[in-house]
Amino acid sequence: MAFIEVENLTVSYGETVAINDISFQLEPGVIGLIGPNGAGKTTLIRTFLGFIRPVQGRITISGFSLPKEILKVRAIVGHMPEREVVSPKVTAVSFLVYCGRLVGMSYVDALERSHEVLNYVGLQEARYRPMQTYSTGMLQRVKLAQAILHDPKILILDEPTNGLDPDGRLEMLQLIREISEQRGVTTILSTHLLPDVQNLCSQIVVLKKGKLVYCGDLQSLIDSKVNHYEVSVQPPMETFKEELKKTGIKFQELPQEVLSLHLPESIQQQEIFRCAQRAGTIIRSFVPAGGSLAELFQSKLDKEEVS
Repeated sequence: MAFIEVENLTVSYGETVAINDISFQLEPGVIGLIGPNGAGKTTLIRTFLGFIRPVQGRITISGFSLPKEILKVRAIVGHMPEREVVSPKVTAVSFLVYCGRLVGMSYVDALERSHEVLNYVGLQEARYRPMQTYSTGMLQRVKLAQAILHDPKILILDEPTNGLDPDGRLEMLQLIREISEQRGVTTILSTHLLPDVQNLCSQIVVLKKGKLVYCGDLQSLIDSKVNHYEVSVQPPMETFKEELKKTGIKFQELPQEVLSLHLPESIQQQEIFRCAQRAGTIIRSFVPAGGSLAELFQSKLDKEEVS
């Protein structure tokens, strides 16, 4: 059984369908949840947390079924929301003790654990100051501290680097990596910053308009574009395509008379130019398809738009 299983999930707000019949499975690790605004990312997170009941479908997290066993799920999940949840005039220690009491800790245990996690996220003496004096980066650290306060098995982070300067962003990413790798916490990272996803995540879930565009291993997606090229030639193209077929080069026709080529490992890219020469044509453009997540993300969205 996968660590997280979603089967035929549909979630709606009245007449508006926010998530439309999606199914996927995820293993432990750092998981990127990405998609444009309105894709359904926040709705999916709220459904995982039990704040929204689905219209149909089944969700299983670490062996617990939702919504039937939501209290058991909440006990093992830490959530760092995008919106501010702190109280300006309260100190970080007091805020975390309050959070600890909410999850059932005794006062002594909540106080001890609060100091431990505040040290871990790097707030040290600042923990005694009112949070209205904190910078954006410090407030983000407090939110992360409350999310890991009860030692969860799963961490859901919603835009954790939002508003941070470059140094603060790198420090936050390092903390997330340590929590996942050293503490073995499965982490769901919802963000618009694709470099953060490529830096941290082993799996990704891509949503668009409530539909699942892609779910799977990130490196496999990037590697799938190795030896891929986008080529256009001087028309007519038919003879060139025949030469590609004879050589064993697979291709797809894209808009604006562009061919997407996939070379087997046994064939070098120079063979494409030889095919053009034998066809009596000239290559106008020759561009590697690219392996960056930003390019792949956009290509997945464009493909979904066409379909």
